[in-house]
Amino acid sequence: MAQLLITGGAGFLGSHTCLVLLEAGHQLLVLDDFSNSSAISLERVAELAGVPLQRDQPTLKATLEAFTLVEGDIRDTQCLDALFTSAKAFGQPIEAVIHFAGLKAVGESVQQPLRYWDVNVVGTQRLLTAMNFHHCRTIVFSSSATLYGYPHPNQIPIPETAPIQPINPYGASKHAAEALLADLAGCSGKPEPIQASSGGWRIARLRYFNPVGAHPSGRIGEDPNGIPNNLFPFITQVAVGRRPELTVFGDDWPTPDGTGVRDYIHVMDLAEGHREALHSLLNSDPQLLTLNLGSGQGASVLDVVKAMEATSQRAIPHRIAPRRPGDAAITVANPTLAAQQLHWRTQRSLTDICRDGWAWQQDNPNGYGEACL
Repeated sequence: MAQLLITGGAGFLGSHTCLVLLEAGHQLLVLDDFSNSSAISLERVAELAGVPLQRDQPTLKATLEAFTLVEGDIRDTQCLDALFTSAKAFGQPIEAVIHFAGLKAVGESVQQPLRYWDVNVVGTQRLLTAMNFHHCRTIVFSSSATLYGYPHPNQIPIPETAPIQPINPYGASKHAAEALLADLAGCSGKPEPIQASSGGWRIARLRYFNPVGAHPSGRIGEDPNGIPNNLFPFITQVAVGRRPELTVFGDDWPTPDGTGVRDYIHVMDLAEGHREALHSLLNSDPQLLTLNLGSGQGASVLDVVKAMEATSQRAIPHRIAPRRPGDAAITVANPTLAAQQLHWRTQRSLTDICRDGWAWQQDNPNGYGEACL
């Protein structure tokens, strides 16, 4: 199995993917600055996987174990160089990278665009520079369906060939990072979404739709800083009594019940999609692969509210507010290409999402903030 570098591995998506990769037998070196995550998540991943978690410095002075955590920033070129150099010195060079590290709040990106471009674009550029210098040219990149902006109704569900038209700095930063990866692969301007790489790189750009839920154990899950920006964690926090009510932005959308429709994907399905993308790259010639990761099924805001009420056996108080600028009526993935290329499909339903997300929220009403290992 491969020695992997996982950037942002302590976050919501990263922690669940670390667990899936450990269970697949890979060795993981995790880099995280904990700006929007907690090391407790990886302590729990280690517990679930049955392996010890080693804390180390970028110089990796201790023996490189199956699961090693280093605190650091992807913009720190010395840190990145030390990680690649030290791993190679142990005879375990980093063979591939899964790049989760980045900022992801749409509203915050509007207020702090320079910060988002610095972390999401400059950070990615510095990571790729380090990878290139150390001859590691396999990467799975964490992208986003926000690239599609306002999808045209005739392109629902959304294919990977839909126009790229981000409508906020977060989406723009992801688009810039995707463009950099295409340039690196020597594929700029060529037809999407599968391209033969002329740069010797094996790259997967995975465009997520709405990752939600938690590991079924309830030990790891989503723990957003402050007030959640996304629907699902807000709903679970209302159900557990942490928030008084949910605000539903618009009940006059052109949808069956008037509320916005989104494609919700269980975080474990998403983690398994990363595993399959990684294995596909490691067993293929250089290429640039661009894939949607979604269920292909839409659920409205009120559908999710009703599903969580049924799961939790608690009412979810909510009020209707005007539409938010920048929202779209329907955003649903066409995941056909991922099924063809990776033999991957979502396996879990909205009921599973609510069950696992509620188990996490009940056992961790304040997230990792007051958690005991």
